[in-house]
Amino acid sequence: MNIVPVILSGGSGTRLWPLSRRMYPKQFLNLYGQYTMLQETLDRLDGLAVSAPIIVCNEEHRFIVAEQLRQLGIEQAGIILEPEGRNTAPAIALAAWLDQQSNADDSVLLVLAADHVITDAPAYRSAVTRAISAAEQGRLVTFGIVPDRAETGYGYIQVDGEGVSPVKRFVEKPDAETARAYLEQGGYLWNSGMFMFHARAYLDELETFSPDMAQLTRQAMQDAGRDLDFIRPQADAFRACPADSIDYAVMEKTDKAMVVPLDAGWNDIGSWSSLWDVNDKDADGNSTHGDVLLHDAHNNLVMSESRLMAAVGVDDLIIVETKDAVLVAAKDKSQDVKAIVEKLKSEGREECDFHRVVYRPWGCFDSIEEGERFKVKRITVKPGAKLSLQMHHHRAEHWIVVSGTARVQKGEETMLLTENESTYIHIGETHSLENPGKVPLELIEIQTGSYLGEDDIVRFEDIYGRTR
Repeated sequence: MNIVPVILSGGSGTRLWPLSRRMYPKQFLNLYGQYTMLQETLDRLDGLAVSAPIIVCNEEHRFIVAEQLRQLGIEQAGIILEPEGRNTAPAIALAAWLDQQSNADDSVLLVLAADHVITDAPAYRSAVTRAISAAEQGRLVTFGIVPDRAETGYGYIQVDGEGVSPVKRFVEKPDAETARAYLEQGGYLWNSGMFMFHARAYLDELETFSPDMAQLTRQAMQDAGRDLDFIRPQADAFRACPADSIDYAVMEKTDKAMVVPLDAGWNDIGSWSSLWDVNDKDADGNSTHGDVLLHDAHNNLVMSESRLMAAVGVDDLIIVETKDAVLVAAKDKSQDVKAIVEKLKSEGREECDFHRVVYRPWGCFDSIEEGERFKVKRITVKPGAKLSLQMHHHRAEHWIVVSGTARVQKGEETMLLTENESTYIHIGETHSLENPGKVPLELIEIQTGSYLGEDDIVRFEDIYGRTR
């Protein structure tokens, strides 16, 4: 039997701002455990007989996904780039159609979110193993979390029996009184959003209950393009799909739904307070990360990315510092952080989308300082990596090598620069930068000109297939 993990990695994690942002959301951050959340999702499958995964993500995150898979030594993964987010049912359908195209035998898909925390990996793997036999019988299996409190933030599954059992019904997020009743009477599990089923079984049910979605996702994959490690579904067909969850499109309507109880320390890390719940704490209930000093402080989550963070006489707060933003919130209001992100969007501010450090397939850059007509960046280029051959209409650039070796192309000229050497790029001059060495290349870039936006770039050649 072939088990293929399908990892849905399209979320934006706005409630975890300022660490999680649109261009580098929570699933790519190391918030809990040894790895990033995406990597933890894959790592906890160790010990299960699974094949290379399928990752469904968006265009803007493709190189982040590829790099994090490379760091785990995962090769041959299928990385599907959604033309736009259309919810979980179409995303899973893309993976199912890919499996039908790629495998002679119909695979069992293990559908997982990239941003869940599970603290008891053996219990999790045991639950997955228990689900296999039901999936092999053509059932559509979901995993229901055994509740430990009356929670209003999750949907519920009413079960019809114990162990691996039929789903009686799916229930929307309840109010507090109803949630308490569910907990007291038993027979209800939290809806985790994790599933296991044969690819063909899912597509058959999708064709029954949402035939338009089945047809459009099939067309999108039949006409998909490929470049580098990425699979690009045909955009018009996919965008025409209904934007439905798998629960609404299939699971609430099928008579083949089964549920496996899961009691493995699950948390979907939907807010800063939920991260405080799962993190280690000191004797005063404080969870800290980075350079943090506390006095007479209790039950706080304090995270510092770039400087000393000190707090005195505060309780039940979320305090998160990054290089360009500080968040202070009452812990019981942490769900409302999304409102700050919406305000940033309405004001057209980049802090909702970008960190000060921006990652590219070749490395990253940190915008250290910016003023009228100038910007200073610290650029890191990975060994063997190369920036595109490009030019700028409105800015000149001065590059100073801090460490490593730079191969620079300016017009028809190519040169090697080492530590303490520099060069100047004129406005309108074609240029590229490459690291031919075996250690990271670090340089300072000073931009000057009338416009310094990242969209002032014309690419002529790019080894990563980028056009913008």
